[in-house]
Amino acid sequence: MPGLLLADLLALEASLLLGYATREVLGFWFPAKVPLEVLRSVSLALLIFPFGYALAGLYPGYGLVPVERVRRQVQLTFVSFLVLISWEWLFLREGWSRGVLGLAMGYALVLVPLMAALAREVLVRLGAWGAPVVILGAGKSGALVARSLRADPVLGLRPMGFLDDDPGRWGLEVEGLPVLGGMGLAQDLAQRGLRHAVLAMPGAGREKLTRLLQELPFPHILLIPDLFGAQSLWVSSRDLAGVLALEVKKNLLLRRNRLLKRALDYLLGLPLFLISLPFLALFALWIKRVSPGPAFYVQEREGLGGRTIRVWKLRTMYPDAEARLARYLEENPEAKAEWERFFKLRKDPRVLPGVGHFLRRTSLDELPQLFNVLKGEMSLVGPRPFPRYHLEKFSPEFRRLRASVLPGLTGLWQVSARSEGDLEVQEALDTYYIRNWSLWLDLYILARTVWVVFTRKGAY
Repeated sequence: MPGLLLADLLALEASLLLGYATREVLGFWFPAKVPLEVLRSVSLALLIFPFGYALAGLYPGYGLVPVERVRRQVQLTFVSFLVLISWEWLFLREGWSRGVLGLAMGYALVLVPLMAALAREVLVRLGAWGAPVVILGAGKSGALVARSLRADPVLGLRPMGFLDDDPGRWGLEVEGLPVLGGMGLAQDLAQRGLRHAVLAMPGAGREKLTRLLQELPFPHILLIPDLFGAQSLWVSSRDLAGVLALEVKKNLLLRRNRLLKRALDYLLGLPLFLISLPFLALFALWIKRVSPGPAFYVQEREGLGGRTIRVWKLRTMYPDAEARLARYLEENPEAKAEWERFFKLRKDPRVLPGVGHFLRRTSLDELPQLFNVLKGEMSLVGPRPFPRYHLEKFSPEFRRLRASVLPGLTGLWQVSARSEGDLEVQEALDTYYIRNWSLWLDLYILARTVWVVFTRKGAY
């Protein structure tokens, strides 16, 4: 797709220029000068990278979730630069600069996914992103698929209608989309250029599903199995002597993955904690100027294994916050209903003016929890540690699932729904994170957290 190709090329060439400029700035580490003419041949070599992206299915990449897309981009970019560096070392010797290539690789690992994500957002807003898809089956499963695809336009699959063999549904609308007719219309749609279909009839039976998969004329068919609630990332198909099997990798049960996640916490958490110290001091002075009392406070939350942990936060509320909340909820029935659904209020009478609203909108009141991360009580990414009154609203099964991992400073709920997500959304997103964990998912959530903090989306 031209837009994505252009974004990748701009990111790669910008990475090369930044790598060259950085090497020049750090000239005392690299005594030998690199002629500017070297950039010309390297920039031409970078034009080969998009061929690898295309072979990996990234153009256009419809149907790839962001985590999988980032994983492919980073891995391919890393391997491609290693090939260039090896080529320079083995054959050119003094032709290119390995220092420039190494620095350019570091920039590209960040800029390529970033520019591609921005390009997709622009294409979505222009209505130029995505392929139409027909959903086969207008029942509950089909409705869920339609709702999910419309909620995530960046995925690139745009539902345009349903096919269903039940004549009673023909002409009706499901999730705002028409039921076009029976399965017999599939051939006509394929002849008109439709290439994607989702077979969402998990209860249809093996024989009917097998027949449909053989007869449907679409080159791309996604089959929705009767496995709702199971993990969906890091699942691969396997051939067991002619029998189709799904291999499910439960990543967080592997000790090496837990150690890798912990290493990431220290690798990023320690420098972030040191950088945050002057900001914490500034915010503490601001808080004390607005409201007498301590600038920090501690809450007891539930951590790994259900153990109680003491979570640190910057104080964003009045010292008599609970009394203020009780009076406000008693006087405002609508606010009480909002509180019981979200455990948050858009107009919270407890929040300090100025500093309190700023810290909560940016989520910077959570910065002291970097100390909890370094203590090993929390992780940078995970389900947020809720108070017990909040946890009591969830089912025992979900509470056990949450208690199986470290709570996080940020999480999938924070970067997806934030304060706009009710208890059902919180449970769904936390469950998805725990069952689909990978290092790539953590890195994606951390990158999204930076974006959410700057845009202040969904926080109050």
